[in-house]
Amino acid sequence: MAPDFEAVESLNAILGERGDLISDGRPSLQMTPAELVDSVLEVGQDLEVIPAHIWTPWFSLFGSNSGFDSVEEAFEDASAHIHALETGLSSDPPMNWRLSSLDRYTLVSSSDAHSPWSWRIGRELNVFDLKEPSYRTLLRAIRSKSPSEFLFTVETNPAYGKYHYDGHSKCGVRLHPKEAMKLGNRCPVCGKRLTIGVLHRVEELADRPEGYMPTGALPYKDLLPLYEVISFSLGSGEKYSKRMLKIYNELINRFGNELKILMEVPLDEISSVVGDSIANSILLIREGKVEIEPGYDGVYGKPVFFGEAKTDKKRVDGLEGYLR
Repeated sequence: MAPDFEAVESLNAILGERGDLISDGRPSLQMTPAELVDSVLEVGQDLEVIPAHIWTPWFSLFGSNSGFDSVEEAFEDASAHIHALETGLSSDPPMNWRLSSLDRYTLVSSSDAHSPWSWRIGRELNVFDLKEPSYRTLLRAIRSKSPSEFLFTVETNPAYGKYHYDGHSKCGVRLHPKEAMKLGNRCPVCGKRLTIGVLHRVEELADRPEGYMPTGALPYKDLLPLYEVISFSLGSGEKYSKRMLKIYNELINRFGNELKILMEVPLDEISSVVGDSIANSILLIREGKVEIEPGYDGVYGKPVFFGEAKTDKKRVDGLEGYLR
């Protein structure tokens, strides 16, 4: 984070000497994380370094091949200047709450802006209530983790990602990490090594059980992009179709924006525009009752509305399914 474009230009000039800033939309720098922090603070103490997508496989901060098991290992003495961590699409607050070492950090959530599907832009975000909106007050809210200023984050359920559970897609095997560990991380069908998911990495580093919530944790809301709610609730699941886009545009034109539709617009008003099926799906999302069939080994997770049957007839989930 930077207070103005002048600071950004100064930082780019420094970082440009240490790597490539433009080749694929992500900087490729020949420097350590600690050196990166030092370079940022050289521009100004009011710049903020927030490690992003911290659980993304495989080379994120906590990625299985990163070589780091903690913020301190990665950033060394510069870790004192890290105040927040961005959870990414691969994790949500409850996954991070399982590591007591992360309690001191503010968890923020932001989505990439480079998806080819425009409705996925902004699917994760942070909600603030700042009496005098400015860079200074925004930075203060993040650093202080003030619940009166930083209200909540909006998350996409990480089980929706394609590397959440462990598994072997060729054999239709999907396992919770605890079950995979019992098998030595081997496929119970063919014996080959399973593709290890993000939740497995959390299990390796966690010192708390699932469901633990630390004192002072900021709240969050699980949502799905409106277009995908429409697609899945009508049984399509397509990433793009003219029919789904038409319904999406009808809702946006009538009510203004996705977040308002997903969280605030009365259901009877939604139903009057697009029918009961989509309205009921939005109700389930608001009530936190949408089940997600977890993604694994490159297979995206799937939201399940109205208790619909699983579509992958080949797959059997869990150890018991393979031992029957």
